[in-house]
Amino acid sequence: MKTLATSMDKNKKQFERVNKALLVRAPAKINLSLLIAGKRPDGYHNIETIMAKINFFDELLIEKSRKKEIELVCCGPRWAPEGKENLIFRACELLAEESNYKLNVKITLKKNIPAGSGLGSASSDAAGILIGVNKLLRLNLGRKKLLEMASKLGSDVPFFLNGPQALCTGRGENVEKLEKFFDFCAILVLPDVSISTKMVYNKYKHSVLLYKKWNRQINQFLRKKRVDLVAKMCANMLQKSCFTIDKGLKHLSRQLETIAGEGWCMSGSGSAMFKILNQTDAAKARQYCKLISEGTGCECIIVNNIRW
Repeated sequence: MKTLATSMDKNKKQFERVNKALLVRAPAKINLSLLIAGKRPDGYHNIETIMAKINFFDELLIEKSRKKEIELVCCGPRWAPEGKENLIFRACELLAEESNYKLNVKITLKKNIPAGSGLGSASSDAAGILIGVNKLLRLNLGRKKLLEMASKLGSDVPFFLNGPQALCTGRGENVEKLEKFFDFCAILVLPDVSISTKMVYNKYKHSVLLYKKWNRQINQFLRKKRVDLVAKMCANMLQKSCFTIDKGLKHLSRQLETIAGEGWCMSGSGSAMFKILNQTDAAKARQYCKLISEGTGCECIIVNNIRW
């Protein structure tokens, strides 16, 4: 398996053959905006979010196995469950159900993206399994069927079969690819904190006024195809409830502003934070990363958008 440094190369492709196995890169995402439109009768929330894939990857090595089972091995710098609670298992079970094919596969997950960070870690892994196993074993499941399966696995999973930048609505399963591509680099800060999405939503208190204000502004920018201006808003309606759960993250956001100026956004339901820069600001990004690591003790990396 590749090291973290090489796994973040912007030019890496999603699939790579490794002898008879298939290596699938499962990218993280950041939410350039995240609005809550209100609560649904089924208990979920309707969201409106613009998501973008970045070149920070988990890696899934998928190979045929002689064992008559699904085998999952986890390695890498981050922890991930190796049992059936891992969404990878559910993705494999769905593939077996829909294809009527007994899956005998070994999956080695190199976990680089931390769980509970708002970066879509498990959802991206599940999407990677859907397309990777379908490709390696030639199950011949069409795109429509894969998207149906993705929706069953989780709200963010359909995005990872689409993108690379999209407006997602409903629970997140309705994915509309953005017409104009937004090129960016970003400083990504990874606090050593895992946040429960369920807890963040439970703490969430809806503001109709804030939703209407941000919705109107974002739609104006989207009509002009100015995703860059949407990103500068740092509009995330879950941030307040996340900071209520972990006040250390609120303190961290203030530290980041002191070190590197305003424009820090939280991704998803937290805990990761990012600041968008221009593609030409690589030297400035490196300087900020050094200062942030020294000043906060948090891991800080530079990421870019990807085009798949």
